[in-house]
Amino acid sequence: MTSRLTFRRPFLQKLHLALLLAVALAAPARHVHAQPAADKKEPEQIRIGFQKSAVNLVVLKQRSTLEQRFKNSKIVWLEFPAGPQLLEALSAGSLDFGLTGDSPPVFAQAAGKDLLYVGAEPPKPESSAILVQAASSIKTLAGLKGKRIAVQKGSSAHFLLLQAVKKGGLAWSDIQPVYLAPADARAAFERGSVDAWAIWDPYYSAAELGFKPHVLSTGRGLSNNNSFYLASRAFAENHPATVLTLLDELAGADRYVQQNRKEATQLIAAVSGLDPVTVQLFLSRRASPSPATVIDAVMVADQQRVADSFKEIGLIPRAIKVADIVWQPKATAVARQ
Repeated sequence: MTSRLTFRRPFLQKLHLALLLAVALAAPARHVHAQPAADKKEPEQIRIGFQKSAVNLVVLKQRSTLEQRFKNSKIVWLEFPAGPQLLEALSAGSLDFGLTGDSPPVFAQAAGKDLLYVGAEPPKPESSAILVQAASSIKTLAGLKGKRIAVQKGSSAHFLLLQAVKKGGLAWSDIQPVYLAPADARAAFERGSVDAWAIWDPYYSAAELGFKPHVLSTGRGLSNNNSFYLASRAFAENHPATVLTLLDELAGADRYVQQNRKEATQLIAAVSGLDPVTVQLFLSRRASPSPATVIDAVMVADQQRVADSFKEIGLIPRAIKVADIVWQPKATAVARQ
C-alpha cells in the first residue's frame, strides 16, 4: 500500500498546481512539474469536519486511514448537520479541513470568512431533490408559487431551490422559504407544516424510502451539486503537503468505495445510523467514480454562477470573486514540459 500511495502523491501534486495556475493566470492549462514546499512542521492535530453525506471522509474515518498516515498528528473528527455550520466552525478556528456543498462557501466568502477552496468532487445532480407529499396538488415547479418550502439556509439545497424557482417562471419573492436544518425540516414536512422540502442525500434517500414523497425535481438540469473541500487559510498555507496528502487519501477512499461497495455500505451505515438499503440508494446517486480532485476552471466558473445567482436576488450582501479564495500552494520549482 505504501508504494502505491507514494506513487500517487507526486502525480496529484503536479496536477494540482498545473490546474490551479491555469485558473489563476486565465490561460490554457499547461503541463507543469512542481513540488510544493514541504511543511515546515507537521501539524500537531488535524481537525476534520464531516457530514453524513461525506462518503470519502466517512470511509477514511471508519478505516482509521489518516491515523495510520499521519502518525505524529492527532486526528480529530467532528460531525455537522450541514455545510453552513461546518464552515462557521472552520472560520472560527475550530476546524482545519472539511467538505461542503456549493452554496456554503459562497455565503462564507460573502461574509468575509477567511477560508480556501482546496479540492472538489465531481457533480452529483441526482443527489438532491425538491420533495412534496405524495398526495400534494403541486405537480410542477410553477406550482410552488405561494408555498412554504423548507430548506437549510446557505446549503446546496438553497441553490437548488433558487434554480427551481427560476425554471418554474417564478421570482424568489413568489415562494415562502422556511429556513430549517435537515432534521427539523423533515419533521415539519412530515407533519404538513411546509408544502415542500429542498434537501440532499442521505436525508433525501431516507425520506424517499421512509414515507415515499413525490420527487418534484432532482438537481438534474438545475444544479451540478458540486462538493468542495475547504481549509482554513492558516492550515493550507502552513501545511500544504498535508493538504495534498489529504486529497490523495480521499481519492484512495473513493477507490475503496467503488471496489468494496458492501463493506463501504456497512461503514457508512455505522456512522450515519441509516439502514444499508438507504445507504445503497444514496451511493447509487453519486458519480462513479467520485474522487477528490483539484479544482479546475470549470468548477470555478460553476461556483461563480452560484455566487452571482445569490447576489442577484440579494441573499448575499456583496458580489464576490470565487477565484480569490482558490488555494494556490507555493512551489519550490515550476517548469514547463
